[in-house]
Amino acid sequence: MNRRSAMSTLIGAVGSAALGHALRAQESHAFVGEIKAIAFDAFVIFDPRPIEKRVTEIVPDKSIEFANLWRARQFEYCWLRTAAGRYVDFWQVTDDALRYTANSLKVVLNISKQDDLMDAFRSLPLWPDVAAGLGLLRQRGIRLALLSNFTSAMLDANLKATGLREFFEPHLTTDRVQSYKPSAQAYKMGQDAFGLQKSAIAFAASAAWDAAGAKWFGYPTVWVNRGGNPTEELDARPDVVAGNLSGLVDFVGRS
Repeated sequence: MNRRSAMSTLIGAVGSAALGHALRAQESHAFVGEIKAIAFDAFVIFDPRPIEKRVTEIVPDKSIEFANLWRARQFEYCWLRTAAGRYVDFWQVTDDALRYTANSLKVVLNISKQDDLMDAFRSLPLWPDVAAGLGLLRQRGIRLALLSNFTSAMLDANLKATGLREFFEPHLTTDRVQSYKPSAQAYKMGQDAFGLQKSAIAFAASAAWDAAGAKWFGYPTVWVNRGGNPTEELDARPDVVAGNLSGLVDFVGRS
């Protein structure tokens, strides 16, 4: 199987997928107008935990260390390449980070095992609350798009596997601007694609750093914090912190 054909990424904010009522932990006092569109980070929709399970199967003796280093190096490479203006797509970044991790931890991975780890990103499952949440948002006439570091091929493969393609407008992948989040160029794709003011576009983040980046850009922001992680100590806080997608649906309903 060709490793350069689709999918990738681990992410911060991986944890409990339990359903229940969203807990609104924080709200900004900034005015939020009528929300007409939502830009989603991919991991608000797709559950990345099976990637860690695959790591455990292939690298059982060092699975935690391996998964953590792969994830950290993956995002460090994104940010370094953005700062240096040396963009390559996220699939390549993830592959590079995988090879670095194996070399660093002295783990021997043959081509088959490398492909198996990379292919874990090709068919990520949905979080359990996603289908119902997207249905409610569509009933309200809210426009939806994925604004992600993932390549279009990665997003297409996951949407095809989950049957959600019909919900989303064309992908806002960072390949369009060759600059990874939290670059302002990445977030601006949402404003350009929807043709709306920032105040009319909610950003749904799965990681605290992404929520901060979206707020810096100026979007009303909901952090879907499924793992119960702490907010970043940065001068930007999400408008709402919620345990699942219900918090986003409620936020849009109040706008």
